Amino acid sequence: MSDPAATRSNDALGSPVSWRVRLSILALFVFAVVTVVITNKTLTNRYTESTRNSAEVRLALYSGALLAELQRNSIVPQMLARDPELIGALNSGDFTRSTQRLLTFVDEIGAASLTLIDADGRAVATTTRNELGASHRGQPYFVDAMRNNTTIFTEQNNGDGAFSFTYSRRIEFVAEVVGVIVVEVDLREIERSWARTLDAVIVTNSEGTVILASEPRWRGLAVSDALTRQSAPSAIERAFEATQGWSAVGIDTYVEGQAVLRQEARVPFRGWRMSTFTTYANVRERVNGVLAIEIMAFAILLALAFYFLSRRAASRLSFFQAESAELRVLNERLQREVAEREKVQKTLEVAEQSLAQSSKLAALGEMSAAVSHELNQPLAAMKTYLAGAKLLLQRKRPEEAMSSFQRIDDLIGRMGAITRQLKSYARKGAEAFEPVDIRAAASTGLAMMEPQLKQRHVDIVKVIPGTPVMVMADRLRLEQVIINLLRNALDATKAEDTPEIELLIAAGETATLTVRDNGEGIENLDELFEPFYTTKAPGEGVGLGLAISSGIVKDLGGRLTARNAAPGGAVFEIQLPILEKDVEAAE
Repeated sequence: MSDPAATRSNDALGSPVSWRVRLSILALFVFAVVTVVITNKTLTNRYTESTRNSAEVRLALYSGALLAELQRNSIVPQMLARDPELIGALNSGDFTRSTQRLLTFVDEIGAASLTLIDADGRAVATTTRNELGASHRGQPYFVDAMRNNTTIFTEQNNGDGAFSFTYSRRIEFVAEVVGVIVVEVDLREIERSWARTLDAVIVTNSEGTVILASEPRWRGLAVSDALTRQSAPSAIERAFEATQGWSAVGIDTYVEGQAVLRQEARVPFRGWRMSTFTTYANVRERVNGVLAIEIMAFAILLALAFYFLSRRAASRLSFFQAESAELRVLNERLQREVAEREKVQKTLEVAEQSLAQSSKLAALGEMSAAVSHELNQPLAAMKTYLAGAKLLLQRKRPEEAMSSFQRIDDLIGRMGAITRQLKSYARKGAEAFEPVDIRAAASTGLAMMEPQLKQRHVDIVKVIPGTPVMVMADRLRLEQVIINLLRNALDATKAEDTPEIELLIAAGETATLTVRDNGEGIENLDELFEPFYTTKAPGEGVGLGLAISSGIVKDLGGRLTARNAAPGGAVFEIQLPILEKDVEAAE
């Protein structure tokens, strides 16, 4: 028989232990719940911010790729408007080889189509066969090109949400307009690349109308109408399916009743704006992965606790087995989530490759625009010298005409040097540096701009010291900066009755060259040296001159600054380290 006193003693010893275990398990459970809640909130906020930053980067890449494609095609009409065979065909009326010539160009350029239109508005050559002979007389791109001596950009709604984008420029021969060349920009490939991502992308014009979109049915609508329109399965709907049953924090907008992140940026082109709509597709998966690990860890602790309890009470064995089964379920769920994360990682690698290709296209477009900009000054000077040589030959003065031809030959050599220099921009080394008299570089720049300055009757005021002002620099690149500053000063004084440009050179602790004009001054000094920032009309400049000039001066060890003068006009100042006499002698 058992002793009742002993039984009561065992109960007395066992009861406190049992309550302590229960309290410990309850505390562990509360701690696990609090930890999971805090972890869920913290990681959700962190990964949501990461998703937002990634969306901003992709938006910048999308915008850069679109702008690069537009800039790349903008120089094509200017090039084709000077093609001798096309000009000869328009003069002679023989277009048997014109279409074939345009076909050879369209593959190299990557445009959607090229069309040659005569002065009467009839398509005489085109890469689109069914357009041959069609009348374009009433089309905006033809009318505007005939009225202006610049490249004209036209966006046109063709109906059913289809937009066409064209660059056009008139073709002249002996100061007479003989036709128009039209280049249709192909932006369909960019739209197709958007459709392959989890982002929904739209581009609106200055009027707020969607002109480009990853969902074709959005084109031609206002943004508010596009976001509420029911359509076929799209990129954004596929993203919704990946996030069913979860609403992320930091919602920016709702599309078809679903929460998405909206990013918007200005495309520096004719008032266009780009918007992207991104779901938080991988945020929940990444958070769930961490939470699964935490839950598994707490589950293991509970299992250990139940294991030790099972040794004290056989009745707890079944409870421990149930917990083990739950752990197996959690492990299987974790394996499924890991497999899903691997799948998302592969999708992300494909998206990164697409972004890398877009970056290459943006760099190619920027280099093409830079080459066009840097060759404009020599081309303008050559045109002036050719006109002067023609007059001299007509007046029976061949010796003076030969002088103009010699200057043209020098300019051709300079253009070749510029192209070679642009090819080596990536190196940015100092192997071409040599002692240069900044006065001689300024004189060469004035000689290059002499035809334009004389044509505008600009009053040039020069303050130059009598002794050499030596710097260590690449003379060609330094002359390039001076020509850019003189060209900008000449453009800034177009509206002045008595245009005036001052050129000052001073030598002190540094060599300083100052170019001052009496124009209207500079409105936005903060963005002046940013690439593609310009106040000129479309076709007169792409906004790369000052950005390139600033980079050159920085490579030479100096700096380029700008300010507005007190009496009016703009002042640009180049400061370079002066070359000491003992260093110059060593050289």
